[in-house]
Amino acid sequence: MSAPVIAIDAMGGDFGPHCIVPASLSCLAENPSLHLVLVGQSSLLEQLVAKHPGVDRARLKIVDAPEMVTMDERPAQALRGKPRSSMRVALEQVRDGGAQACVSAGNTGALMALARQVLKTLPGIDRPAMVTALPTRGAPCLLLDLGANVDCPAEQLYQFAVMGAVAAESLGRHQPRVALLNVGTEEIKGNQQVKLAAALLQQAAGLNYRGFIEGDGLYRGEADVVVCDGFVGNILLKSSEGLAGMLVAKVEALFRRSIAARIVGAVALPLLRRLRAELNPAQYNGASFLGLQGIVVKSHGSAGADGFKAAIRRAAQDVEHDLPAQLRDRLGQFFRVDGSSGGTDDVTARDGWPSN
Repeated sequence: MSAPVIAIDAMGGDFGPHCIVPASLSCLAENPSLHLVLVGQSSLLEQLVAKHPGVDRARLKIVDAPEMVTMDERPAQALRGKPRSSMRVALEQVRDGGAQACVSAGNTGALMALARQVLKTLPGIDRPAMVTALPTRGAPCLLLDLGANVDCPAEQLYQFAVMGAVAAESLGRHQPRVALLNVGTEEIKGNQQVKLAAALLQQAAGLNYRGFIEGDGLYRGEADVVVCDGFVGNILLKSSEGLAGMLVAKVEALFRRSIAARIVGAVALPLLRRLRAELNPAQYNGASFLGLQGIVVKSHGSAGADGFKAAIRRAAQDVEHDLPAQLRDRLGQFFRVDGSSGGTDDVTARDGWPSN
């Protein structure tokens, strides 16, 4: 397979290019087959790259984009008012074949709207969904949606389940177990959208649908793919990250409380380091947009260097598995598609925020 080429929106996120450029260059040095395209204000990017001697410029390209999308900007403004934003130009690199994937830590709503406009959705898919892997007692579980669609009808939840199952299969899961996140496992539980989605999934031949799952069941490893709307998924994701950080901090504080505790902590240090690494949210950073005709990975806006590197690795993994092609090949099994590319409708609501 050819070396992965990934376009980086270098101006996005809370920390911008001063974090993203060093993280990208570190990732480039660690992966000899990786090629990167840094997109942003070229003079600033050149200055930042110059601070890192030994960069393999044969595998690094800088593309100028004088505008940037701010974290609080309305998607409509990003769509119509900034044709040369780093986010749009990075997506255009994927569309035009200059890169195989795009990574951005920028405004989620703007990235969603621009990705739909520039790359379009796959046939049969109304809206893309954000997916990431969460640690469980067993193998990691794919959770979607994570915030791209805060309110979803049953048909979209059904589409998310299909896309999540295909993504899990690409990671080596045989007949991945699919479940709907709900307030209980009984059939009478849940809102109308979840109940209607369950009815659709029960009729889906070729999908290993296991019914409803509660939040604790996710972490017990009872499913390989868990589906919910973006409002619920984003809260679950952020709560999980906060809980993991709190647990690690409490364990470390416990081993510092006394001399005896410090001695025990020194003996347990290798295990503590392993626990910290396994629970570190940074290593799970990077949510893939499923359902686009191209690969887009969203990094946390607040991600540091390690987190952004994880998002780049996620994009390289998606390139390796060619997720859009796998989805395109499988969608006809579950949907009636008309061959249209999708995503040609208005991607913003009347108030300028992404429609849901």
